[in-house]
Amino acid sequence: MSKPLSGKKVVLGVTGSIAAFKAPSLVTRLVSAGAGVVVVMTENATRFVTPLTFETLSGTEVIVSMWPERKAGVRNAEETLGDAERLKHVKLALAADLAIVAPATANIIGKMAGGIADDFLSTELVAMTCPIVVAPAMNVNMMESDAVGENLEILKRRGVVVVEPEIGRLASGAIGRGRLADPDHIVETAMALVAPAQDLVGRTVVVTAGPTEEPIDPVRHIGNRSSGKMGFALAERAVARGAGVVLISGRTALDPPEGVRMVRVETTSQMRDAVLAELPELDLLVMAAAPADYRPATVSERKIKKGEERMTLELVRNDDILLEVRSSKREGQGIVGFALETDDVAANARGKLADKDLDLIVANDAALEGAGFESDTNVATIIGRSGAEEVLEKMSKEAVADVVLTRAIAELGWGADGGE
Repeated sequence: MSKPLSGKKVVLGVTGSIAAFKAPSLVTRLVSAGAGVVVVMTENATRFVTPLTFETLSGTEVIVSMWPERKAGVRNAEETLGDAERLKHVKLALAADLAIVAPATANIIGKMAGGIADDFLSTELVAMTCPIVVAPAMNVNMMESDAVGENLEILKRRGVVVVEPEIGRLASGAIGRGRLADPDHIVETAMALVAPAQDLVGRTVVVTAGPTEEPIDPVRHIGNRSSGKMGFALAERAVARGAGVVLISGRTALDPPEGVRMVRVETTSQMRDAVLAELPELDLLVMAAAPADYRPATVSERKIKKGEERMTLELVRNDDILLEVRSSKREGQGIVGFALETDDVAANARGKLADKDLDLIVANDAALEGAGFESDTNVATIIGRSGAEEVLEKMSKEAVADVVLTRAIAELGWGADGGE
């Protein structure tokens, strides 16, 4: 049996939600995947599930207090995580490869956002430098409150991965968003962070990102609000899955992911040239950039001074990069496109998929909250050449990137070892 988390140390934080009864299944899944698991519970969580349940499943003491007592016959946390002399209290955080908080109440989410450290779990989370996954579970009114929403946005900006809750019947009897996500989904999300599948080994992936800028004069340009976050997330996840990655990007405020070869461009013409230069060697092209469709017909050599009340700017069409790729690509190369739409999202995306001979298209509705430019999250519909359509819930752009790469690999029929 494959154990993708073999040798990994995982801290599972359990808080005081009725959904705590699902947390033991997370321990079972993590242990089955080979992880060493230490469960940290809040005092309120112990009112829903006893620490003995988690100790039995993990074989390791459960920490509730800042000063836990050693129990006969049960390994303490330091023995599971290693370095018994050094790892006391907050130092436990330094040994963890991954932390999962599930279920995460409004209380712990607020503490994490505010940097509050007033019990063992909140102290650990403040001190941790490893990836953190948070799976909220609470009443729908709490989940939809401005306070919880703003706190979750703060965590996402800091790199915390949020596994969004499901819609369904809640403990209060209400129906809405607030049910703990499926344990399998939580574990899969966590594993993708610390033990990603190496299904792109031997492949070359080229990702485009960000906006392009078409000059009007030496100080002005035509552009858009693309932050490049989706493209950079795709590049980072492709590297994590073993690919050799080239990232072709317009101007952004982002640092390149480790392990990529960075190509900086400004105009759509420059991006076109960079993509075509890489085309002979690439296996997968992911066009996540937002290149300008038009450019000024003429560019002033000097700054245009303010004059008349109105100014007419003549624009001409830029080359369509995907259309050029379609006519030049070789057999076996995969192409993924993106479509940001404001109406008839799926229909317009299907049209682009066919017109540009894509293997996969990722459609975004610019009108949806949490989607589109500048956001740390995305809400996407993925449509494949095969006709399969998958509507994703709002999730981090890193999580969307992993889904896109997985779907692309499936559409192209690539094996897990990088072969056909």
